[in-house]
Amino acid sequence: MCFLVDDNDKVIGTATKKECHAVKEDGYLPLHRAFSVFLFNKKGDLLMQKRADTKVSIFSEFPSSSIMTFQITFPGYYSNSCCSHPLASVAGEDDVNDALGIKKAAIRRLNYELGIPRDHLPLDRFEYLTRVKYKIQGDGKWGEYEIDYILFFQDDVKLNPNPNEVSAIAYVPKSEFKSYLHTLDGPLSPWMNLIVKYRLAVWWDNLHDLSKFKDHTQIFHLS
Repeated sequence: MCFLVDDNDKVIGTATKKECHAVKEDGYLPLHRAFSVFLFNKKGDLLMQKRADTKVSIFSEFPSSSIMTFQITFPGYYSNSCCSHPLASVAGEDDVNDALGIKKAAIRRLNYELGIPRDHLPLDRFEYLTRVKYKIQGDGKWGEYEIDYILFFQDDVKLNPNPNEVSAIAYVPKSEFKSYLHTLDGPLSPWMNLIVKYRLAVWWDNLHDLSKFKDHTQIFHLS
């Protein structure tokens, strides 16, 4: 169950991931809370992932769950290190104080998608930059309408990608990022496209001094 929010990121309810991403006949999509992690190694290279093409599996992130899940939004697309949602069903992921709950959700998903041991992901190493808002109609059946918390993390971590979630990974140096995008055998996720267009370069250029880019009051609309 994801958090439904208003334009100011105030929680107004919950809905399933499927309900959050299903485009209604009139184009309506429910606005919900999400996060995007940009994980860098100590050299400053960005970890990129290619989302699994099918992602059809028994949902095993929570051992007691037996829910069948499907990749309904942008399968086979390239994107940043990890993108997902804080969940109402997980204790503590509703805490927005310094994005603490969102950071906990990020640890959960980085462990599940990329196999990074949780003890390699201390909470205090996550940098919460800001929130961005975007609406993407996708294929007209499945889309995105999110207030997205942007988290940066830098360290050398152990990776063991989950093939049900991720089909390829690569660390990309900043100097080679533009040329890397031209080599991809699939499209870039729409939200990553927007972040690349408006924000990523300046954030990356200041990876070791991100404090001046932190804004926890405004929500920036990307379109």
